[in-house]
Amino acid sequence: MEQTQAFSVQRISMQESLSRQIARQLEALITEGKIPVGDKLPTESKLCDMFGVSRTAVREAIAHLKSMGLVETRRGIGTRVLRSAPASAFPARRISATTVEDILHVLELRLALDSQAAALAAERRSDADIEALTRAHEALVAASREGGQARQEDYRFHRAIVEASHNPFFVTLYDQLHEGAIPRTKLVAVELDPAAMTHYLERVAREHADVLEAIVAGQPAAARDAMLRHLQRAYDNYAVYLDRPRG
Repeated sequence: MEQTQAFSVQRISMQESLSRQIARQLEALITEGKIPVGDKLPTESKLCDMFGVSRTAVREAIAHLKSMGLVETRRGIGTRVLRSAPASAFPARRISATTVEDILHVLELRLALDSQAAALAAERRSDADIEALTRAHEALVAASREGGQARQEDYRFHRAIVEASHNPFFVTLYDQLHEGAIPRTKLVAVELDPAAMTHYLERVAREHADVLEAIVAGQPAAARDAMLRHLQRAYDNYAVYLDRPRG
């Protein structure tokens, strides 16, 4: 694939998952249209050269892209781009209209609150804040891998960001929301879709990792944007239920 020369990619750091770094950069190339729908990704060999990694890391990254519904791999053909945006994963089979409205109202508040808190955290975070955020993120990843819903872990990660903003009024407001800030805490067992939950939480973990990376790097605009993308995706996912038949 000759256009690989036009791709601008960053060499891989050893300080975080190799496959996640690769997957994130490839996802950006796809969503920005630099690898259009229908085109194939560079071969494994070329991707190894581009990123300076082993085939194992490349294969794991492509598996991440498959789980997001962005690409498919066919033997003898290669890996082709299926869509320019990740497929949505819905955590529930159905949700009552009243519950959806409550979830959307909270997310409207959080789109402003969490995004600004993330930007402030990138400016003001201390070493202790970074440690707390990292532990919270790792706890969410572990909980999701164990098949849990990671409700408390999700809240603790966002609460740690608010704490790292070092604005006591943000903290007071967030504590009033408590775990109700996390949409799936409002869902009852009969509404949940266990098969979709794993995929949903993998997406949440990837988005959290993007926010965390920007905060650790001290990049307020990137932290705000990553949080906005994360919460807007959640808002759009749950808004769909208002138009779905409910039983």
